This record gives sequence, structure tokens and C-alpha cells, in this order.
Amino acid sequence: MQRRDFLRTAALLAGLPLLNGCRQVLGWGLPIDVFRPGMADGHRLRDAASLPPPRGTRRVDTVIVGSGVAGLFAGWRLAREGYRDFVLLNGPEPDGNAAAGAFGEWRYPTGAHYLPLPSPESAHVRELLAEMGVIEAGGDSLRPTFDERVLVHAPDERLWRDGQWQDGLLPRGLGADDDAQQRRFLLHVKQLQQQHGADGRCVFTVPTALASTDPAWRALDRQSFAAWLAAHGYTAPGLLWYLDYCCRDDYGSTLAHTSAWAGLHYFAARGGHAANAGDGAVLTWPDGLAPLLRHLRSRIGAERQLGGAAWRIQMQGQQAQVDYVDAGGAQRLLARRVIVATPLHVAWYLLPQLAGLGFQRAHLPPRAPWLVGNVLLDRFPQEPETSPLAWDNVVYGSAGLGYVVATHQLIRAALPERTVFTTYHAFAGADPAVTRPWLAAAGADALFELAAADLYTVYGARLRRQLLAARLTVRAHAMASPQPGFLANAGLAALRAADSPILFAHSDLSGLSLFEEAAWWGDVAARRVLG
Repeated sequence: MQRRDFLRTAALLAGLPLLNGCRQVLGWGLPIDVFRPGMADGHRLRDAASLPPPRGTRRVDTVIVGSGVAGLFAGWRLAREGYRDFVLLNGPEPDGNAAAGAFGEWRYPTGAHYLPLPSPESAHVRELLAEMGVIEAGGDSLRPTFDERVLVHAPDERLWRDGQWQDGLLPRGLGADDDAQQRRFLLHVKQLQQQHGADGRCVFTVPTALASTDPAWRALDRQSFAAWLAAHGYTAPGLLWYLDYCCRDDYGSTLAHTSAWAGLHYFAARGGHAANAGDGAVLTWPDGLAPLLRHLRSRIGAERQLGGAAWRIQMQGQQAQVDYVDAGGAQRLLARRVIVATPLHVAWYLLPQLAGLGFQRAHLPPRAPWLVGNVLLDRFPQEPETSPLAWDNVVYGSAGLGYVVATHQLIRAALPERTVFTTYHAFAGADPAVTRPWLAAAGADALFELAAADLYTVYGARLRRQLLAARLTVRAHAMASPQPGFLANAGLAALRAADSPILFAHSDLSGLSLFEEAAWWGDVAARRVLG
């Protein structure tokens, strides 16, 4: 495919106009690295490539397959409780969607980049943060005290609209009706935050496993968020754009393809507070959530972490057999228990017996493709005096999700010499069957132009003089998207309840790709191992 065809396909997928000449403005001559973590291994697994006989066999009580948030949290819990007879198989991308990278000393995320203040229901996350020292006091209270260095500081958010910046992400100045609908929606959400079902539980919580199962409230899942908004008279363009942006940002899906329950959950489930920060504050590090995962790994111990990717998991009598491939060839693990902490579209190929557990292919959650871009700048771009650079910078009306400043937490006293801007693009609304082949084949320039579209909108040609390098991460199956009906997924319910030699732990079990959800299921699986 020629380069212009790539660009036209990218524009079609993204819903963006063609950026004519952008390659000359931004990408030409810039060192660009493209990473597609797990893609080659995943395709070999999908295509059922044959595996040679194992070179060695090792017996261990428990194997954790996958080292994203769920797998590492499970290993952390086991180690914390004094359990030692386990190993963790890293898989093709250690740390999964919370992985990170660095340009020398300048770190950046290649996936998740923040953590909301954990609510009391997320006691498992609070326990981790207290062990790390991120919660300095009051871990069991409504308002703990957090380390000031990781509480995102002001200015935290701004929105680019009509050639200028405004504070916050809700667009202002679009008319009295838009303003009124925004106020009404925020009041509606505030009321939902206090709502309880007939079973006495909060309607919306994180983790979702603790939320009310009242059928009257779960009925929200039978319609789209777009339909719910229309039925409640929310029609203002500015409000709808903002709500669509939030769904694309957290779920990789549009209003029309997001469950109404999930859409409202985004706003009503967060109950975290802090003694030293306002409600709605988040925790962040230059390299996103990677410091959390580094801590989990340090507690697990390097001696229990194995390189290599799982190839097949099956039962052999009363024990589980895990075949995997590492640098030395094929290997085999025999275990009493296996915690499968991979995304379910990977687990489907790892476990031939998955259908026998009540999980069919039709139960696989739909997954959104993502593109994450990291660009190294030799200095900060010039900003308007009235609107300094924020941590999160979003372009109104864009198909992209804006950009985050990885060095934001480092600039209180003085600007660092260099900085990294991290851009995010979710292919929401596009057909994944078209998007994924394009992402697999697209060249660096085409990907960069898409990843840098919001930067170009804001800074134009002048940014080119400050760019030193770019690294792009393609995540073709980045996250589960909670489409209408996801709460009633019988296959997910079967895997959540599984308590056999093979256990499951991944945010896919909730249908929401959130750190707290992944950590919850990792914790549940570990506690089942512990008995």
C-alpha cells in the first residue's frame, strides 16, 4: 500500500481530515520507532503454530500466566501472605497496558497514565498504596493523606477550542442551553453517587463486583449511553462531545456503543477523597502506572519471574500443565493451580477447555484498538501567558484524546531541560476488522501523523523544530469496551465464579479496563489459592 493510501485509510478510521503535507511539517527526518507489543506472539498463538517438545519440566504449586496488573497483583498478594511456591510467567509484554519506556532519563507511559483516588471500596488498592508510602496516613479513613509528589498538581486540565485554551475539559461558552444541560447532568451524577439499590449496595462502585445487582438499576445496561442521554433530554453539542470523549478515553467506544450503565458508572462510581487534595484529583507519575508495577515486582522477587510466553494450558489428571516458550525453547510447568491473568482473547487460544467452563467465543468482550505516541522535545513549546501548559491537554472536536505531559510533576520549581508529550488515540466507532490490519501494516510516518494530529492542531509547524524523537506503541486489542448487555455476559460470570485448578484474573472479567478492576480479580484469584 502506498503512503497516500495509508494516510487516507488513517483519516477514514480516525474521522479526521487529511493532514496535507504533515509529513514534511512534523514527521520528515524524525527518528520514529514503532512497537507492536505482543502482536507477533499473539498471531502465532491465534494461527496455531506448532510447539516443539519441551526441553525441560518444572513442578511448582502455582503458576501465574501474564504480568499485567492482575497477574502482578496476584503475585504480590501471595508473597505478602508468605506464600512462596509460585512463579509468574511474564508473557510477551511485561506489565501489559501499564508498561512504560524512557528516552534516557525522561520516562513516559505507553499505556495507562493515572490512577483516580481510590474509594473505600477499593481497599485492596489502598493497601498497596499504603505499603508504597503513597498513602502517608489514614489509609482506612474516608480521606487519607497522599504523597504530594504524586497528586497531580495544577494546572491539571485544559481544552483547546476555537484557537485558544480554556481551563477544564467541559466546553464553555456554547450557549445558555449547553451550560444549563451541563449543570443538570452534573447534578444528576451527584445524585447517582448516593444512590443505593434494593440490596443496600451502592449502584455504582469500583470495583464493580461490589456494586448493587438490583435488576431495576442493571436494566440501564440494556440500552446505550446515547439512548439514555436522549431519553433524558441531554442534546447539547458541547455536553455530548464531552461525554463521548470520556467514553472514548476510558472505554475506547462512542456514546452509541457504550452501555448506559457503564457511561454513568464513569461519573458516579468514583468515591475517592483525600485530606490534602480536592475531589476528582488523580495520582500520576512521569511513566504512568509503571512505578506501581515495579513495586509489585519487587515484592514478588526476581527469582519467581520467568521470561517467555505461554502456549498451551491444559489439565493432566489432577494437575495443570503450562507449556511456554522462552529464549531457550519450549518449557513445561506442572502445577496444582494456574492463575490465567491474560486478556480473554488470549486465554481463548491458551485453553482448549475454555468452552467446557461455560465460556464461548461469543462471550469475548469487544476490544478497542489504541495508538499511543511519545515524543521527546528539546524544550517546552511557547504557551499563552494566560493559559500555561497543563498535565492533560485536549482538543475539542478531535478524534484523538489529546496529550499528557510526562514531566508535569517535575516542573513546580523550574522547567526541566526536556520533556515528553504522550498522545492517545482510541479508534472508537471504527470497525476493528479494518483498523487492526491497518495498524499491523502501517508505516512509521502514517502512524506518527495520526498520533501527532492534536499536537499539530495546537502548535502547528513550529513544533517540528523542537522534536527530537518519537516512539509509537500500537495496541490492537488494548481494552475491553462495555457495550450494552456487558453486565449480563454469562461467560464472564462463569469465569468469575471459577474455583478449580484453573483460575482467572483480568480486568476483562469486569468488562472495564481499569487498574482497580484488574487488581481486584488478581486479589480474588490469589486468595482462592491461599484458601
